[in-house]
Amino acid sequence: MDLLVLFLKTIAFRPYVFVFLAAFLFAAIRLIGWRRTWRFWLISWGTAFVCEYSSTRTGIPFGWYFYNGSTVGQELYFADVPFMDSISFSFLLYAAYCVALCLLLPIDGATPFITRGLNRLRFDVTARTSVPVLLLTALLFAFIDMVIDPVALRGDRWFLGKIYFYPDPGMHFGVPFANYVGWAVVGILSLALYFPLERRLPALSLPASVTPRVLLGVGLYYGVLAFNLGVTFWIGESFMGLSGLLMHLPVLALLLFRLINPQTVSSTPYPDGVHAEER
Repeated sequence: MDLLVLFLKTIAFRPYVFVFLAAFLFAAIRLIGWRRTWRFWLISWGTAFVCEYSSTRTGIPFGWYFYNGSTVGQELYFADVPFMDSISFSFLLYAAYCVALCLLLPIDGATPFITRGLNRLRFDVTARTSVPVLLLTALLFAFIDMVIDPVALRGDRWFLGKIYFYPDPGMHFGVPFANYVGWAVVGILSLALYFPLERRLPALSLPASVTPRVLLGVGLYYGVLAFNLGVTFWIGESFMGLSGLLMHLPVLALLLFRLINPQTVSSTPYPDGVHAEER
């Protein structure tokens, strides 16, 4: 009962995290189904928790940092790691995965109806579990943290609170570069564990164009980015906010170019087939 009460207090204390989590669940189930979604969530959350637990004790893989326990009793912790922190890795990794899919999936023409004019992405299993998708996802995963972590480090100036610190602050607005390497490591490990399961699961039954469903995850990526940039400007860190904005504009431009610009249509057959899977 105490655990349930603390979990409910965590939701009330960090509602924005659970809004993003709900958006992740909706977007992921629409694209990859519940069977894949719960595996993706469990693997990414478990990997992130183990890495955070390790890093606060050994400095691997994020470098040395510590949670100060200032919100113990207000939100749920596992060991010394806030639940909301490790769970955030799951929806951020899925969002980065969708951006990578938009940039790397093969194209089969333009989509009809509501999304007329957008290129139609082919969601075949070989492409979506490829090494380039894995590496680009890990890069984009670390890239969004280059906006999140600097503002989170200043949590005492907004509603996050001062919950952690680096004993040796880094050059990127106080964040050590090792932290971003750690995020890439979490992304690589999570997808390296998930992709073999993805290949063995029954084929998905999806509409001719998955572009709108992939864009739900892309929207989550840029929604989280906009939230953190908004907070950054709100606390008066204009230079930090502009830096984050300028970092991500080229990726957004490339994404829009690939979705809108007419592309050469691939003639490779669909390896997935059209077998149904429970949603």
